[in-house]
Order: sequence, then C-alpha cells, then structure tokens
Amino acid sequence: MTTTTADYAAYIAGLPRVLAGAAALFRDAEGRVLLVEPNYRAGWALPGGTVESDDGETPRQGARRETLEEIGLDRPLGPLLAVDWVPGVGRPPLVAYLYDGGVLTEEELKSIRLQEEELLSWRLVPREELAAHLPGALGRRVLAALDVLADGSGPAELENGHRAA
Repeated sequence: MTTTTADYAAYIAGLPRVLAGAAALFRDAEGRVLLVEPNYRAGWALPGGTVESDDGETPRQGARRETLEEIGLDRPLGPLLAVDWVPGVGRPPLVAYLYDGGVLTEEELKSIRLQEEELLSWRLVPREELAAHLPGALGRRVLAALDVLADGSGPAELENGHRAA
C-alpha cells in the first residue's frame, strides 16, 4: 500500500495537540526570583511564553526570545531545570520548559525594560513568598527548579508541578 501526501496530512491533522511553553528562571545575588506581572491575566509569571514551534523555534530559543521581548535582556540560557506536563482545562495540555537564566547583576536589573503591551511590572521575590505569587503548577515548577539548582540533581520531570519520578 502506498501512502500519499494527502493520507499523511490527514494522519498528522488527526494527531493530538500539545502546547509548548518555555521560560527562564532569573535570580539576583540574594537568590530572589524575578517575576513579571502580565496585563492579560491575574497573577505573576516568569519571563517566557509560547514556543513558536510552527516556525521551527526550539523551547530554548523560545525562552530566550520571550525574555528579550518581555524584559529586554538577551542572555544565553543555562541548563534545563524542569519539564512539566500540565493538563489543559479548556485548552490542550502544555509542556512547560524551564531554563536557568542565571544570576542578574545590579546593572542588568537596572536595564530591564518591560514590554508594555503585555507586562505591568516586575519584582524580585524570595523563595518563601513564591507560592503566594505563583500558585499551582507554576509555583511548584519554580520551587522544583530552585531545588535542582541547589542540589545539582539535573532536570526535574514534573506532572502538573509535582515530581513524576
């Protein structure tokens, strides 16, 4: 049996859909985490966003692009800290990649320029206050990533912010 281009296109069109997001975890010299406040939803987030996979963008490239767009910093990202499978409610599931953005200097912090179309503000938040700013899977993901940075255990595999293994 010969497979045609139309058959293959129909097969691909019938596959499940998954969204991909990527973000960077930046800290200051005191270990506080850089959070941004979006204007399109309540709460706080990390610099990051949707991976433009239809354009061939990788998660690492997406996290770096989003960081540049959102806060004006263009820095190479460090290692992958966590991958999180987040079930969807009213949307497809999300695979969220979280990279080490490193420690920002005072000069870098002063050079932050917010993308006014999407962001209201930014702040540095100590670990013990993260859960209040980042509820749910995102907060658990950031805490798992901080644990990876502290113990050098390698990327955390997460499901809805909880360790999968």
